[in-house]
Amino acid sequence: MARKIGSRYTANQILGRGSAGTVWLGEGPEGPVAIKLLREDLASDQELVGRFVQERTALLGLDHPHVVSVRDLVVDGNDLALVMDLVRGTDLRTRLDRERRLAPEAAVAIVADVAEGLAAAHAAGVVHRDVKPENVLLDMQGPLGPGGAHPALLTDFGVAKLIDSPRRTRATKIIGTPDYLAPEIVEGLPPRAAVDIYALATVLYELLAGFTPFGGGHPGAVLRRHVTETVVPLPGIPEELWQLIVQCLAKAPASRLRASELAARLREQLPLLAGMPPLDVDEPEAESAEEPYEAAAPGDPAAVRVRRGAVPLVPGAQPDSNRDTHTSMRVPAPDELAGGARGTARAPRATGAPRPGSARHRAQARRRRIALGAVTAALLAAIGVGAWLATSGDDGTRPSDTKNSAPASP
Repeated sequence: MARKIGSRYTANQILGRGSAGTVWLGEGPEGPVAIKLLREDLASDQELVGRFVQERTALLGLDHPHVVSVRDLVVDGNDLALVMDLVRGTDLRTRLDRERRLAPEAAVAIVADVAEGLAAAHAAGVVHRDVKPENVLLDMQGPLGPGGAHPALLTDFGVAKLIDSPRRTRATKIIGTPDYLAPEIVEGLPPRAAVDIYALATVLYELLAGFTPFGGGHPGAVLRRHVTETVVPLPGIPEELWQLIVQCLAKAPASRLRASELAARLREQLPLLAGMPPLDVDEPEAESAEEPYEAAAPGDPAAVRVRRGAVPLVPGAQPDSNRDTHTSMRVPAPDELAGGARGTARAPRATGAPRPGSARHRAQARRRRIALGAVTAALLAAIGVGAWLATSGDDGTRPSDTKNSAPASP
């Protein structure tokens, strides 16, 4: 059912639902548009409306081939909406769900596009704050790039910042998607441009491996890994590309590349990746449910155990229609972040190999211990018989002065 959005736009058909609102296929004076209509309870928040208007100039000023441009911001009664360019295609998450992992050339080409879009945004003083596959759109009508990659555009600039008001989240809360959160956000520091670089490097790792470097298990465990663990190398990619990923996943924000540098260096890697097939690595199993975590106060929605972050961006919101993407939880205390670290993130394993600590891994270890025990007992028995024969008399009796020469019990 069509509905009017302000005086200039008509929303005709729902394209998707998110934790902050609904995206519609709409029509405006200049043709088809995408309209992100925020939830009514957000539209009634006068503080949010004020922030919405304040951000208007910055959001409307972002104009880049790899950014989904915001054409207009509408504040009309109960309607609070961003009118954006309509991209004919799908999002990167949908492609990942279908293919599991991408060939390195295509993955790097897509991430290079997004890095160029981020460079333009950062130059304009805008930080995205929620870079993830769901917010990368693939233009199916655009020309194919390296590896057959469709042009990639970054969308939803400003949404996290608009909704992340101090009154709504308080100083003890963080907003974002756990798998892609930079360590400084987990530690409660303000988000700068470097948080987008960290998130984008995480996306690149995910495109190559099929899983994120620190994801899996309870969101609190994911947050702790971002702060305390080091990323495990991916086999089969050029060393220079791996070093780019490592640098952009550095715990210290100042150690990461700028977006423009990352884009240029990724483009340099493309000739080396031509024709390379997707990596053959096995996704680590989910963390044990017994893993300790106190990421949220009792009763907080973030206390729900999930494999990925499944708590909406805004309390009370419904998750995305086909995936859960946001979480809001308190910032862990230093002692919580320090506890339980393994030092290294979940290592990619050869196909069929059990994850260290899994039930299958423990069963294999138990069988090895039993076998080793049997072998040890047999060896000790053999050694004991040999020692008895060597120290006994001709009649087979043991002299009294050799009673302490037998090997000690293990």
